[in-house]
Amino acid sequence: MSETRHPRGRPLPLLLAYPLLAIAGALTHRQELTLVASALLASLLLWPALRARRPGAWLSWLGLLGGLGWLAAHGLIALALDAVPLLLNLLLAWLFGRTLRAGCQPLIAQFIEAIEGAPRLAMPGIARYARQLTAFWTVLLGAQALLLGALLLCQVPGGLLVRLGLDSPLPVPLAWVQAYVHAGAYLLLGAVFVLEYLFRRWHLRHLPHLGLHALLHRLALRWPQLIRGRNRTP
Repeated sequence: MSETRHPRGRPLPLLLAYPLLAIAGALTHRQELTLVASALLASLLLWPALRARRPGAWLSWLGLLGGLGWLAAHGLIALALDAVPLLLNLLLAWLFGRTLRAGCQPLIAQFIEAIEGAPRLAMPGIARYARQLTAFWTVLLGAQALLLGALLLCQVPGGLLVRLGLDSPLPVPLAWVQAYVHAGAYLLLGAVFVLEYLFRRWHLRHLPHLGLHALLHRLALRWPQLIRGRNRTP
């Protein structure tokens, strides 16, 4: 029987296990569950390169596991895992926002050009919508980063304020915070992506559109090149 895999080549069971283990570790205060969740996340990030047996990827993976072991030994593994979604949102907000400067091509416009070609970008209304959508994602990701930071500060018990011996101005239960940090934040971005796709098909209904599956497939294939600035179609 073939292994069930994510469209980008990552095993689906690992993708599902990461948030479950992260939340379970936080709620039960069992550091070993949090450590396993962190190791799974490191493995998922490097999975394609590990499968290709690249020595650098395996050395990086072993280094990450060693770093996680050090954090666990010093009681910091839970804080490190909680910081991942916050840092990811900040990074993505920066990637989108930096392309809104004058003279730069907005990141969504780069996606369109890479996925559907330059003629698509020249169609009426596409370039303007691409800039507006890039700004939207910049604001959304930045706002979610702020929300995640506030939740991790105010979490009770185990929040940063409590750890510093300060009272939380808005005590948020641990279960709520961990569920949103390790699952809800990702689900929100996925839901917004789908809703934006549906809105785009209605808003630009005078133009043809790729199906959602084809769009996701091409985006997954082109994403590494886009991040590295190689956004032109051959």
